[in-house]
Amino acid sequence: MTSQNDFALRPGTAEACAFRDHDADLRVAGASVYGLSSQSRAYQREAVSRLNLPFPLLSDERLQTADVLRLPTFDVEGRHLFTRLTLVVSAGVIEHVFYPVFPPESHAEQVLTWLRER
Repeated sequence: MTSQNDFALRPGTAEACAFRDHDADLRVAGASVYGLSSQSRAYQREAVSRLNLPFPLLSDERLQTADVLRLPTFDVEGRHLFTRLTLVVSAGVIEHVFYPVFPPESHAEQVLTWLRER
């Protein structure tokens, strides 16, 4: 296992809260967590506050990350959104992709198990 892993995840409320609840364990395992979605920065700031998230949510309203990395997206109610997935990135290299993410409320535990097995 590398000494530092970064995670980029498309946060839904249940998933984001699960990563929040496992934050200490993820840090012990050497992880830094970042959320990524197509919502605005203002929405992200409100969500971080409302959900008491210990990690930042990053806004990519134009889905440039999806274009560059060829990530799956979907449309709902006229909005183009990232599909739920988790990237494990170490030293700028994607080491692992969790996709599809199901169920979202236990996904942080799946990531933690994967980290501990490395």
